[in-house]
Amino acid sequence: MRALERLLEAREVSLVYRSGRAEVSAVRGVSLEIGAGEFCAVMGPSGNGKSSLLYLLSGLKLPTAGSISYRGRDYRQLGARGLAELRRRHFGFIFQQHFLISYLTALENVLVALPPGDGRAGRRRAGELLERLGLGHCLHRFPHQLSGGERQRVALARALVTRPEVVFADEPTASLDRASAAEVVRALEEYRGDGGTVVLVTHDPAVVKGADRVLTMVDGQLLRG
Repeated sequence: MRALERLLEAREVSLVYRSGRAEVSAVRGVSLEIGAGEFCAVMGPSGNGKSSLLYLLSGLKLPTAGSISYRGRDYRQLGARGLAELRRRHFGFIFQQHFLISYLTALENVLVALPPGDGRAGRRRAGELLERLGLGHCLHRFPHQLSGGERQRVALARALVTRPEVVFADEPTASLDRASAAEVVRALEEYRGDGGTVVLVTHDPAVVKGADRVLTMVDGQLLRG
C-alpha cells in the first residue's frame, strides 16, 4: 500500500470530563496518525471513549492534555474562530441521530450545509448526491415521511455536499437495519474512493469491512495490534 500524506495527528491525547469533584477519563494517552484518503475505523464496546476520540480529532472538543493537528496546524493555536472555520471548510459530520430539521424537506436539509454563494451549483450538487444515495424520489419529502435509513442517508448527503476533506462518522448505522446500514457504509466507501478521508467509530464488525485500518479502543486507550 502506498504511503499516505499525513492529514490528522494526535499526540498523547487525553480527555477528562469533570462534574463537581468527580472526574472521568474518557481518552487516555492516545497517539494516532491518519493519512489523506484513508478509511480508518475505531471499534470497541460502548462507553470506552470512541465518540470522545472522534470529537477530539474533529475539533468538536479540545484535549485536556496532548495535541491534535490537521495538516500540521495545532488545534489550540487556531483558537475558537479558526477551529470553527476549519470544521466548516474541511470536515463533514454524521452522528448516530440524523439531526434533520423537521420542517424542511430532504433537499432543503442538505442545502442548509452550503454557504449562501453556492446558489444553483450547490442545489444541483445536493440533488445529485441524493439521487446517488437512492433518494431521488424523496427530495421533497419531510423527515417524518422518510424511513430511518432514508433519514440517515439525507444526513450523509448533508455531510458530503460541501465536499469535505474528512468525514467523521459516529456510529452512523447504530439505529439502522442491516440493509440500510449497508447503504450508508457503501456511500462512505465511495466517498473514500473519490479521494475523501473517513474516520468512523462503531461497535459493529460488519461496518468496518471496507476500512483500510481497524483499531480497537478499550477503557479510553487504543490497543496496538
